[in-house]
Amino acid sequence: MASESENQIQIPSPSPSLSQPQPLQDRVAIVTGSARGIGQAIALHLGSLGAKLVINHTSSKSTHEAELVASQINNSLSSSLNNNNNNTPRAITIRADVSDPTQLKSLFDKAEEAFNSPVHILVNSAGIIDSKYPTIANTSLEDFDNIFRVNARGAFLCCKEAANRIKRGGGGRIILLSSSLVGALKPGAAAYTASKAAVETMTKILAKELKGTRITANCVAPGPIATELFFTGKTEEQVKRVIEESPLNRLGETKDVAPLVGFLATDASEWVNGQVIRVNGGYV
Repeated sequence: MASESENQIQIPSPSPSLSQPQPLQDRVAIVTGSARGIGQAIALHLGSLGAKLVINHTSSKSTHEAELVASQINNSLSSSLNNNNNNTPRAITIRADVSDPTQLKSLFDKAEEAFNSPVHILVNSAGIIDSKYPTIANTSLEDFDNIFRVNARGAFLCCKEAANRIKRGGGGRIILLSSSLVGALKPGAAAYTASKAAVETMTKILAKELKGTRITANCVAPGPIATELFFTGKTEEQVKRVIEESPLNRLGETKDVAPLVGFLATDASEWVNGQVIRVNGGYV
């Protein structure tokens, strides 16, 4: 997952009413691609709601960023949230490639072992795009396969593992990130857009297949968000054009996406199931 990393991680403050349980108190959440960008913001927000976090990253290059996110969550939240065992961290990092079924299984295994609990929430935020933004005619088969390997195959494996491992009987949540490009259908991103369309289709079918488990499956489809993933490969003029297309005349920020994912992770969202929710300021 490529997205923007900030020097100073801003963590939402926990609710001041600590006598009341947090909405996600001690529920275990895996957030893939959460070392930076949208995934990072989602992990921090879920932590502020009381969840125990697995910060997933895919390469040695992102190890430091992932550890920084976990450290910030642990340092900022462990003393504030109700925690029966202060020696147990509230956030850990696990390196795993979501497109590899063995590594993905290990991701769940390690999460369960670390927190001595089943996983309650999976948020799949890992994803890549071809920053050359080629037309279909100029898209290489290698680039097409790589995008589908991470975005579509990775989402499929996340859905498959989560459907078999997420806690049943209430509170189980599967949330996958798509893109508003599925609605916008912009030239230059066909492989990426098609891979995200596959994610949306799988999510809708998965929600029906999980009937009787009380596990919900939903998709969040952000519009243009000011992350490294968005800026890479774009000229200043191209960024300006995207901003001009927005009814709110700005790019989205990661903080615009995280609260929606947070809501979908809570009990209050149970009646929202099998949906694709676009969060894009009116871009589509």
